Amino acid sequence: MKGVPASPGVAVGPAYLYARTVPQVQMRHIVAEDVPAEVERLQTAMARAEKELQKIHAFAEQKLGTEGAGIFEAQIMILNDAVLIGAIEHRIAQELLNAEYVVWDEITRYKRIMLGAPDEYMHERAQDVEDVMHRIVRNIQDQKLFSRLDGESVIISENLTPADTVIFSRNQILGYATDLGGTTSHAAILSRSLKIPAVVGLRNATRQVRSGDRVAIDGYSGLLIINPAEETLQHLQRKAARFREFDERLTEIAGLVAETVDHHHIELSANIEFPEEVEFARIQGAAGIGLYRTESLIIGRAQYPSEEEQTEVYTLVAEGMYPHPVIFRTFDVGGDKVMPDAQAEENPFLGWRGIRILLDQPEIFQAQLRALLRASGRRNVRIMFPMVSTVTEVRRARAQLEAAKEGLRSRSIPFDEEMKIGVMIEVPSAAIMADAIAAEIDFLSIGTNDLIQYLMAVDRDNAAVADLYQQFNPAVLRTIKTIIDAGHRRNVWVGMCGEMAGDPLATILLVGLGLDEFSTVPTTLPEIKKIIRSVRVKDARRVAARALALETDDEVRTFLVRTTRKLIPELPIDID
Repeated sequence: MKGVPASPGVAVGPAYLYARTVPQVQMRHIVAEDVPAEVERLQTAMARAEKELQKIHAFAEQKLGTEGAGIFEAQIMILNDAVLIGAIEHRIAQELLNAEYVVWDEITRYKRIMLGAPDEYMHERAQDVEDVMHRIVRNIQDQKLFSRLDGESVIISENLTPADTVIFSRNQILGYATDLGGTTSHAAILSRSLKIPAVVGLRNATRQVRSGDRVAIDGYSGLLIINPAEETLQHLQRKAARFREFDERLTEIAGLVAETVDHHHIELSANIEFPEEVEFARIQGAAGIGLYRTESLIIGRAQYPSEEEQTEVYTLVAEGMYPHPVIFRTFDVGGDKVMPDAQAEENPFLGWRGIRILLDQPEIFQAQLRALLRASGRRNVRIMFPMVSTVTEVRRARAQLEAAKEGLRSRSIPFDEEMKIGVMIEVPSAAIMADAIAAEIDFLSIGTNDLIQYLMAVDRDNAAVADLYQQFNPAVLRTIKTIIDAGHRRNVWVGMCGEMAGDPLATILLVGLGLDEFSTVPTTLPEIKKIIRSVRVKDARRVAARALALETDDEVRTFLVRTTRKLIPELPIDID
């Protein structure tokens, strides 16, 4: 079965089919006299939930360090959100409803809007919010959570929460395979940190596998093999040995610059979402942060963070990465996911999101811009606007930035007067107008995840059309080339922060297309750097020219596999 490789490695062993117990919630009316007791049930459950998460956080910190455990700090923050708790207690008293129903209804509302967003990142964060909700409800209902296994097992599940991933790691877990999830899910991130092979997005593994079946997980190619033949196991073992040998050599180049054999320098940056990830990004060899997702500050909250709170976080990240640059993407949410008056949209893919929300709500935009400016004392802060579709939006965003600067000047608050600003190119109209957009800003960053979906008119989470999500489709490659050329004509550098930037098979191609900066998850940085340091620009340009002349995704992919193997024989690329 083909899924998405989430954590590298090979695992072989008996399957354990894990079905998470989802607490059942029913609405129950109470009388006014019962309100204090119901609120006390809520408060007791919240305290228990926080105690559980503190234990998980401490265990995760032992195994993963501070940065890896930061995920659970974020969940604890949700439990301590005074606005959220206050809203739940108010509804219990005003609507005379039982605590577990109000918790479920209040948090599910935020989760539903998150899932309606076209951004996969927001889908993954919605699962984290749901995990907190289930934890509170379970404690209100005094339910226990299963977490112990006997013997070695490969966990097969519909989905895994971050807590599941960490708690199960106390057992003899060989690997994980899930129906749902993506590479940006916290469970996937934790699996990589724990060095447990994992494949996600298998869609129906739980319907094909039975507990006790012998299964093999190929975390390199994203395969789950049920009852594998002996020759298949031997192939996987050889493959794993090849990758281990290659990974050992990668550690030697973490501190080296990303430049080609003929000394063409390329910026290699990391995509992160929490301050705790900065140190790991540096260890992996990042020369900057190419995408800091500021949405992590608003997940699970009933209101946007204050300017002071934002300034503190942004300053921490900028200081931690100094002297390297940090590109902060302004809030990129698919509709107003945190305000009480949020409205569901019929078509969020084409709706109110990204820069559109910020321009329509200037008070929120101004607070974030002022916070980013105040964090720029080291002169390494950059700002990037998401979901831009017109030149007018860029100009309006620049005007908002100038207004924020003027506000700080009037209060004699210092900031970087020469701060660079950029735009994410993730909408076809922006790609076509990249030349005009580049004339307005300092850099472009290609967001391939959304750009490919819009170009190919395909929802990659829809199994019926997911095979049309083709990053090597010639239409995609020619669009990327158009964007890069447009930026260079305006003397503007062009980067990429989508998943394609972290695909080793795309690296030589992107170098040949002229990409100036790759920004990807920290774990893939050493491999991308190794490829860059192994090729000549003239060879990469020949590869790109040939790829652009091909007509199908399959033709391009086959050509890139063959060419990459030829140019870098030691690279363990596999097309199983």
